[in-house]
Amino acid sequence: MNTFLSRGNALLAFTLSVLASLTFCCFASTFFNDNRRDANVRTVQVVVKNVADYSASREKNDLGFLTFDLEADLTSVFNWNAKQLFLYLVAEYQTPKNTLNQVVLWDKIILRGENAKIDVKSINTKYYFWDDGNGLKNNQNVTLALHWNVIPNAGLLPNVAAHGLHTFSFPAQYATARGA
Repeated sequence: MNTFLSRGNALLAFTLSVLASLTFCCFASTFFNDNRRDANVRTVQVVVKNVADYSASREKNDLGFLTFDLEADLTSVFNWNAKQLFLYLVAEYQTPKNTLNQVVLWDKIILRGENAKIDVKSINTKYYFWDDGNGLKNNQNVTLALHWNVIPNAGLLPNVAAHGLHTFSFPAQYATARGA
């Protein structure tokens, strides 16, 4: 009855139960934290071009170019259950073809212990701002918003939107290849 294997099994089961309880406590202690913070996004330069798509059809689509400023202090988001933050800047707009367009333009990973105060000026987008048609030219309602995922040690992966949006418009004329 009290063999070495049965005692080892009881010890292992008890250890796993304690670890599962501690992991749940880690999750529960930070579940109700409000991870929303203020972020200030501003566009510096906005240009739209009409260029050939790289698909087989070779039709021309709109390609937007942005330069933006971003300020956010995310140091208070880090707690003992947060390993890292995955930040991304999203542009949302409407076109006659699609009622909702969302494009990720920039992203950054901030690890625990790194400087979580972001203050970048006149930075270019990291990814292309393609539209699947001609919906960027003279679009008056494009919104930039900073979002982030809090990567926890234990628990859910929340998707958080920052307080503060920036709305801008694209020009009514296409930029020439040399002019932008």
